[in-house]
Amino acid sequence: MRKINSLKIKETITTLLKEAAYDLPKEVESAMKKSYKKSNLSKLEKNILKELIDNINIAREEKMPLCQDTGTATIFIEIGQDVHITGDFYKAINDGAVEAYKNLRKSIVGHPLTRENTKDNAPVNLHMNIIPGDKIKITVLPKGGGAENASLLKMLLPTSSEEDIIDAIVTHVKENGTKACPPLIIGIGLGGTFDNVATLAKKALLRPIESFNKDKKIAKIEKILLKKINGTNVGPMGVGGETTALAIHIETAPCHIASLPLAINLQCHSHRHKEATI
Repeated sequence: MRKINSLKIKETITTLLKEAAYDLPKEVESAMKKSYKKSNLSKLEKNILKELIDNINIAREEKMPLCQDTGTATIFIEIGQDVHITGDFYKAINDGAVEAYKNLRKSIVGHPLTRENTKDNAPVNLHMNIIPGDKIKITVLPKGGGAENASLLKMLLPTSSEEDIIDAIVTHVKENGTKACPPLIIGIGLGGTFDNVATLAKKALLRPIESFNKDKKIAKIEKILLKKINGTNVGPMGVGGETTALAIHIETAPCHIASLPLAINLQCHSHRHKEATI
């Protein structure tokens, strides 16, 4: 049994959230640059992509937030079953986020109707799993409100074909993609239950860009979707063009014979996430 002090968890979360605010993952930057280099883009599309790439560089150099919306602190934690955490685990997680957001915008309200700001960006949106081993893996995903608002959860008919599923996703992106500051990373959950399909979609965002599902049938759908979505003419920041999405990631789960849940979690071009293992 390995002991880990909750203070270490707090410090790690603080560091990850601070860095995520200004240091975009290299894979996202590379995907943006790859799109920018395409020869058939319009001048306007190239100009928009250049502005976004310049923003990435300025944010990293100046350690300034990539976006004014520094997001909900969404945190995924995988805890090894041979770990014993000393101290208040949940308090450490929220305290770590509060510390990180001292100099970042506070976007969380304490009640959905009264709308009073908590003034510290807490509480976090926490997802946890127990895994084999004696380590803790922490992944942070600050998620902006605009892209979240443009997302969808829908209960499809269990008789829906692959074409029906593809059409539902493409239609949603065509109608709502501009609200999420494209080019997008799109996480899709398929199957499971009403409550876990949205988590599947959010976790799908964390897959490496340009990776495909190990299930060949699902990977084929991902490729079809990427082509179709980039043919919608939404384009970067909604100005038109073929760079609507950088990646489509689908995660699946077993589901009830009478159900086919679908969740579409849109993510903006500022796809901020960081991870560390303790």
